[in-house]
Amino acid sequence: AAMTSRVTCRVLAMDLRGHGATQVRHADDLSTQTMSRDVANVVRATYGEIPPPIILVGHSMGGAIAVHAASGALQPSVVGLVAIDVVEGSAMDVLHSMQNFLRGRPKSFKSIDHAIEWSVKSGQIRNLESAKVSMVGQVRRCEVEEGESAEPVSPVTESVAEGHEEFYDLNYVTDKAESSTSAEPCSVYSWRIDLSKAEKYWDGWFRGISNLFLSCNVPKLLLLAGIDRLDRDLTIGQMQGKFMMQVLPPCGHAVHEDIPDKVADALASFMIRHKFAETRSETKSSSYPFMR
Repeated sequence: AAMTSRVTCRVLAMDLRGHGATQVRHADDLSTQTMSRDVANVVRATYGEIPPPIILVGHSMGGAIAVHAASGALQPSVVGLVAIDVVEGSAMDVLHSMQNFLRGRPKSFKSIDHAIEWSVKSGQIRNLESAKVSMVGQVRRCEVEEGESAEPVSPVTESVAEGHEEFYDLNYVTDKAESSTSAEPCSVYSWRIDLSKAEKYWDGWFRGISNLFLSCNVPKLLLLAGIDRLDRDLTIGQMQGKFMMQVLPPCGHAVHEDIPDKVADALASFMIRHKFAETRSETKSSSYPFMR
């Protein structure tokens, strides 16, 4: 909504495998090659063999996949590339502590609302409205019998309650099954994807993406949460004018969730500057009908 209110464009937001409600064979195959092919396949399924000009936008690991998809021959219709807070140097540094981070976060939650609460209180997402959208796709409802650990058993359809504005003071984490006088199974929400088991793919997501990003022969934009994230290759490339860069106001790693309007402004300016789209106008017809 933020993008289409600024420029005439169509926004296609896809869930990568293992994310959201996506169902695929070999869901645990999170390799760069497989997910890049997934992006190409979604575009082909949506637009056919001759897709319209496309700007690929990705955040973090999704940004790395966007770079890989744009750099190969999988997406010949790509005319622009936007990477949000993904830099090879800082990403590779973070990977060393990723397992500790994953071990330190809750394994399950009592409800969707508690998952949302945790994401905001922990600082993972700094925008409550964004958290209400994104956390729903990151966890799934499972049932556990009395005495069992609150680990995924049998996923069932989520029933999401909306409109809960207040936070809770009670303990929202269910790392251990609660004592109960009833033998009825209780519902918990666990992470949809076990990132710790994807460790063998982490290096492949990020290694070499700075030079790969620079080598993409299309207009490029790098949105960062902080200037300290730049590595040597990107610093040199930025000084040589090989891409546009914008450091956004104070926010966390989830840039597009924390300050969606600022990200939409940056994307719209990038699109208008390169004549990919026109400023949104109710009375002016777009000369880019494929973007509608």
